Amino acid sequence: MIVRDAHPGDAAAVHRLIGQLADAPGDAAFGARFERVLAEDGHRIIVAESDGSVVGVLHVFERPALEKPCEAIVQALVVDSDARSSGVGEALMREAEAWAQSRKLGSVSLYSGEHRKRAHAFYERIGYCKKATSVRLERTL
Repeated sequence: MIVRDAHPGDAAAVHRLIGQLADAPGDAAFGARFERVLAEDGHRIIVAESDGSVVGVLHVFERPALEKPCEAIVQALVVDSDARSSGVGEALMREAEAWAQSRKLGSVSLYSGEHRKRAHAFYERIGYCKKATSVRLERTL
């Protein structure tokens, strides 16, 4: 397995993986999102490749804050359903942690849906602990 930065040619594979996590938009909308995140300073898209295929993706970014130290936020982590429980997710998380340390960030945080019990067990197994619960509110503009 190779863990590396995503490049524009990975857009279709990443789009397929994101579709395993959430409702993914159409190709054009996803392509625009992908290119924007790739271009953003303080964001990183990391992929795991096995036998020439992208089998995992992680999007991490630096979040400055007023009420606490800056931290890295894992926005999305998806491992292909056929590659789960094979070390891909942990390798991606460790790369995100190394990136955060290189930027002198003191922690890595993430949000995970309440119903994703298997994901919670994975994160706890690799050293993450539940810090808080919250309610996400949104207003569509």
